This record gives sequence, structure tokens and C-alpha cells, in this order.
Amino acid sequence: MACSLRAGYLPMGDVDDRFAAGGSRFSLGRGMSEGAVHYVQANGLRFAYLEEGSGPLVLLVHGFPDTAHTWDDLRPRIAARGFRAVSPFTRGYHPTEVPARDADQETLARDVVALIEALGEREAIVVGHDWGAAAAYGAAGLAPERVKKLITVAIPHPATLKPTLAKLWGVRHFVAYKLPGAAARFAADDFAALPAIYKRWSPGWDPPPAELAAVRACFARRDSLDAAMGYYRALSFRPTPSLRRRIAMPSVAFAGLQDGVATIADFTRAARMFDASYTVEELPGGHFLHREHPELFAERLLAHLP
Repeated sequence: MACSLRAGYLPMGDVDDRFAAGGSRFSLGRGMSEGAVHYVQANGLRFAYLEEGSGPLVLLVHGFPDTAHTWDDLRPRIAARGFRAVSPFTRGYHPTEVPARDADQETLARDVVALIEALGEREAIVVGHDWGAAAAYGAAGLAPERVKKLITVAIPHPATLKPTLAKLWGVRHFVAYKLPGAAARFAADDFAALPAIYKRWSPGWDPPPAELAAVRACFARRDSLDAAMGYYRALSFRPTPSLRRRIAMPSVAFAGLQDGVATIADFTRAARMFDASYTVEELPGGHFLHREHPELFAERLLAHLP
């Protein structure tokens, strides 16, 4: 292994649900792209996804609090380079189906593997941010033959994280979101918690309201917001089996220099989990560095696509 380093609810009956099987048009707010929503069955659930381009598959997996629209700037850039760029709405995030039970780490990892197969591909370059990064790490451990290259954003490999008082304070939402009523508290005062958490995790970024419109639209559905909180209810504080497996394929981890929780040292320490090449890309920005500095992020990421 070689490591390199470079510097408010809507009641369900009031939601206008106009998504039809196979593909539909949508418009969720200013600042987000319009496009066709496609659907596919994977790992026992009906997933919605956005897609651009043709060629080898690049699967872009979002985190919290976010949606597939987090990749709206990057997806066409990847497509222009001759790839098929697909960003799914992850388990429970509307218009993806809401599951009957909370999503645990192993289920999220299997979702990534199943989506690659359901999209008709044998393998993919997987890009994951936040919860999407955790799912991507898990998928790479479970099915290395399906993940050609692993690219993660803002999350070091979870099996290598060392708790400190500062980190525990930074991830206090892990506990808060497990508690009863977490979804209602998050939605209170017109989702006041949404810009607050973006500010805490990316302290140098002040996103305009349009940047958060897709998340508000998704979480306005009571069932989707509760499903997102379900990720935290099911969260184990010990590495689950998929996260205990070593990473066999070339990997890149993007780290924000102003991230409120993860430090560069956390990313370099994670090198012990990787058997192939492992590169840490340092960029300005915090937890949402791919949206804070989209041009620079895209330039760096595209350089890692074969």
C-alpha cells in the first residue's frame, strides 16, 4: 500500500407525488438542475436516480442532510469525460422508496453493490460523501470485484477513527438523532437545523437558500425525514463487518482543510486499511467541500478518473 498526500412537515396527503415509473420530469427549486428521474429495483427497494452521459459507470452517493442533487455540478462534468454518471437518492430519500425498517451500515453497503448490478454494470467507480462515503467503504469491502476505484469525500475510513473530546462534540448529532422526536426537532421553525448544521460542518461557507432547496423538498415529506434519521437510529459505534475488511482497489479520499470534525491526520491514519494505492486530496473547505469549491473539486476528481 502506498499513501500520497496532496495539498416544517407536509402531511403525506398534501404532497403532490407526480413521479411515474421509468422516468419523469421534475423541478424542485431555483439553483437545482431539472432532469429526468429514473427508477430501478435494487436490494429489495425502488431507487430513484439522476443520470447523464454514457460509458463506464460512475456511481455518486450522497450523504446527510443532502440528496442526489448534491452532485448536480459534478455529474455533467463526469459525463462530458465519457462516463455514465448516476446519482441515486439513497434509501428512504424521496423519490426513492421508504423502507420498512431503519437502514443500517450493512444494508447501505449492499445498496451500492446492488445498484451497480441493477444498472446493468459489472463494476463502477464509486464516489461517496458523508453517509455515502460510509456506504462506499462498505461496498468496497463486501464486493471488491464491483468497485473499480473508490473515491470518498469528507469521511476517513470509519474503522480507523479515534474518539477525542473534540470529535465527540463534533458528532453529537449521532446521539441526538437517535432520540425520539429527532425528526420533529429537525423540522422545527422551518428546518432551522438545516442551515445550522451546514454552518457547523462547513464553517467558512454560507450557502444561499437555493442550495438547500432540494433537501427541504425531500424532508418536507414526513416519511423521508424519518427514514434519514433512521440511519442514525441504526448506527453502530463499532465497525460493522463490511467496514472491517481491507480495501483492495485504488482509492482517493478528499479532505477539507476547514472541516469541523475530520482532520488531515485522520485521513492519513486511515492508510492502514488500504492494500492498493491511497491518495489524500486536501482541498479548502469543510464537510461540503465539493459544493463549496466545485470547480477545484471537479478538477481534482476528474484527474483520478481513468
